[in-house]
Amino acid sequence: MEQCQTKILNSMAKIATVEFAGQSGTKYSFGVYPLDTNFNSVGGVYCFTKRKVNTEGTGSHTVFYIGITNDLSTRFDDHHKMDCAVKKGANCICIHQDENEKSRQAKEKDLISSQKPSCNENLK
Repeated sequence: MEQCQTKILNSMAKIATVEFAGQSGTKYSFGVYPLDTNFNSVGGVYCFTKRKVNTEGTGSHTVFYIGITNDLSTRFDDHHKMDCAVKKGANCICIHQDENEKSRQAKEKDLISSQKPSCNENLK
């Protein structure tokens, strides 16, 4: 796991880890990072979320957008759904590293079907 995080991230440590379940029941583990994080050039599934922390220090997430990319280092420059997510309160980006394009596509579809993110209006 430590190698994976080093590969994904350029300069900032992750905030936490979160699991999101797809419609299939499969749980996918995501690293949680601030929205302005710079990533290395790796593929993955990502979510723009609003993270809230309760009094016990446990976080919960509202998912606004789910997408995929083959290059996390450039995907978020002028992202077409960033404004939508930020207007709704997004403060984090959650990353699930996956170098396989077909696998990323299947996970994206599974997660969107379950999470029904409001900024994915064309993919529901």
